[in-house]
Amino acid sequence: MAREDLQAAVESNPLWYHTLELAPGVATPGWFDLRPVVELMPWPEVAGKRCLDVGTYDGFLAFELERRGALEVIAVDVQDHGRWDWPIRTREQGPARLAELAGERKGLGFELASEALGSSVERREISAYDLDPSEVGEFDVVVCGSLMLHLRDPVRALEAIRSVCAGAFLSAETVDPRLSVLSPRRPAARFRGGDRIQWWIPNAAGHRRMLEAAGFRVDGPGRRYRIPLGEGHPARGRRGVPHSALVAQPAL
Repeated sequence: MAREDLQAAVESNPLWYHTLELAPGVATPGWFDLRPVVELMPWPEVAGKRCLDVGTYDGFLAFELERRGALEVIAVDVQDHGRWDWPIRTREQGPARLAELAGERKGLGFELASEALGSSVERREISAYDLDPSEVGEFDVVVCGSLMLHLRDPVRALEAIRSVCAGAFLSAETVDPRLSVLSPRRPAARFRGGDRIQWWIPNAAGHRRMLEAAGFRVDGPGRRYRIPLGEGHPARGRRGVPHSALVAQPAL
């Protein structure tokens, strides 16, 4: 694709969640830019493995799995904004308002990026809650990033993830830095009740305990970093979003 056509394709998508470098000099104006922190994440070995990216949105982590040599990558997400975990007070109007901001087709950014990158990642319409080995099989490596805070029942989603994980699970989630300092060992979480489609933001210990409650065994201490806000984020220039990344194995 010519650079001018690629730039036009990027501009045709109303909202980019991820900053993606699609070609030299052509990057998407994402809300979040994982490029500076991707090497800070504790990646398991993915070369030659069957891999899954849960809650892919524009596909940054799915394409990263492919770049690292995965044999097969499946990326799952929900297309319909109405299927998000909206709080009851915004359940009727929220999906329409989000569609005005992000466009009707949530998967458009993934499609454009996949074509530009010549990717073979397969995107499927599946909620994290509905992952089932009888439908998608099992995966050697599963990754999930920045999703649990948007779910009303994150442990239920993590249990579903465990059901399809036959090897390593890389969980990279938003954490509350203040709670992590005040309660470094005791699990805790801030409850937002669905504000801005955010429900639970745990401290670092809470993130670990959520994985354990879902039947995972966590390997090692994990890593912490801040994901920078990208060019498209309304609050660009502020400090990035604190994250904790853990690698776990199914224990049950």
